Amino acid sequence: MWLPLPVMALPDWQSPEGLDAEHLGQVLNTRTGEWVGAEQLVAALADQPAVLLGEKHDNPDHQALQLWLLQALQSEREQASLVMEMLRSEQQLQLDQWQGQPLPDDPALPEKLGWQGWDWSAYGELVRWGLTYPERLLASNLSRDEIQAAYHEPERLDTSRYSPEAREELGRVMQRSHCDKLPEERLPAMLAIQQARDQRMASVLSAADTPGLLVAGAFHVRKDLGVPLHWPAAVAEPVVVMLVEAGSDLPHADQADWVWLTAAQPEQDYCAQLR
Repeated sequence: MWLPLPVMALPDWQSPEGLDAEHLGQVLNTRTGEWVGAEQLVAALADQPAVLLGEKHDNPDHQALQLWLLQALQSEREQASLVMEMLRSEQQLQLDQWQGQPLPDDPALPEKLGWQGWDWSAYGELVRWGLTYPERLLASNLSRDEIQAAYHEPERLDTSRYSPEAREELGRVMQRSHCDKLPEERLPAMLAIQQARDQRMASVLSAADTPGLLVAGAFHVRKDLGVPLHWPAAVAEPVVVMLVEAGSDLPHADQADWVWLTAAQPEQDYCAQLR
């Protein structure tokens, strides 16, 4: 049974930069160009069956705002499904065992869920929230075996949904994420993994109980590159919300429906040690 929850105040900023940015904490409607408050975003999303929420993985403000948004939406109506990129398909059985059950303290819970590869301190609260009710938290990433299959047989995936511009942009994204050291011959395999992940996320969220919300990296939710390209035609299109750091280029209407401006983390050169 759904019970409304009180809406908490927006969390304080944890990131140190961009705190004087105009429109900090506000949300841009990319279609109209209007900036609105977070509460108006909640009102706009409350009746949407599917929401894609894109983040920058290393910004703690993004995870804090995701949790705030879920709680705010829950205060308006039941949030039937939470889908997370951070959970692999082979973890679903473990998730199901803990749905709606009393949860152990850390570090026991991440161990019991087979949590690997992501910072539990960043996502633990989201996972715990998603386990509060039965049949709500859903894994949407590929298993290790599925990643290997996509890597070794990239030709099996249909790439016809990508425009030439999208293929070029995804190629640039892959190269940047590999510090521009990805051999050209490996690029099709890496693109195949990205595509397979987006297809899986689209499949899981579109089949989930509604309303559903996907938490994933920003590139995965982009309308021109990610999950929306693989969305089933018979299902109402998802709404795309992107959390973007102050000082970054703002996505346009072909990439996102809403852009939520946040404080920024100091820029890090993750490739310095490889030079």
